[in-house]
Amino acid sequence: MSSQIDQDLHHGSSSSNSQPPSKSNHHDHHQQQPLSRYESQKRRDWNTFGQYLKTQNPPVPLSNCNFNHVLDFLRYLDQFGKTKVHSQDCIFFGQPTPPAPCACPLKQAWGSLDALIGRLRAAYEENGGSPETNPFAGGSIRVYLREVKDSQQKARGIPYKKKKKKKKSYQIKGSSSNTTQTQQSAYVNQQDS
Repeated sequence: MSSQIDQDLHHGSSSSNSQPPSKSNHHDHHQQQPLSRYESQKRRDWNTFGQYLKTQNPPVPLSNCNFNHVLDFLRYLDQFGKTKVHSQDCIFFGQPTPPAPCACPLKQAWGSLDALIGRLRAAYEENGGSPETNPFAGGSIRVYLREVKDSQQKARGIPYKKKKKKKKSYQIKGSSSNTTQTQQSAYVNQQDS
């Protein structure tokens, strides 16, 4: 592996983004809106994955990339993780707040990997890839992420719960009070009248 990709992954940056704009596109550069945080991160992730493929022996062209390369990339990223994941033989396995340090490895958190795959899936298609051949959208990637989620949940003793969407609320016109009601209670009120 090259030291540049290690630095890019560790610092969350890409060397291709650090070059100053040339004089020819200086005028255009001022007219462009700055990239959102999400778009900047997506670009860095895409460039980092491209660098990772180039460092393989032999280098892998993006057109030949498949789900195995994506899985290898996700495993490779674990060395840069900051989340303590206890092994099954650790005395702190399943404890959310262990009372003492242990020798268990630091890994990438499931949520970080899930978000990364989402950004790479979008970047692949934005860069000309077909949704049907998207290596980031395959079933094996979803299975891997589910396994990581389940194992980290057990090892860390922290359940990952889906966030519930809040009900939309609105104000009922013609109501004697200015209270806000949920759609469900508003529907019940309309049925009663």
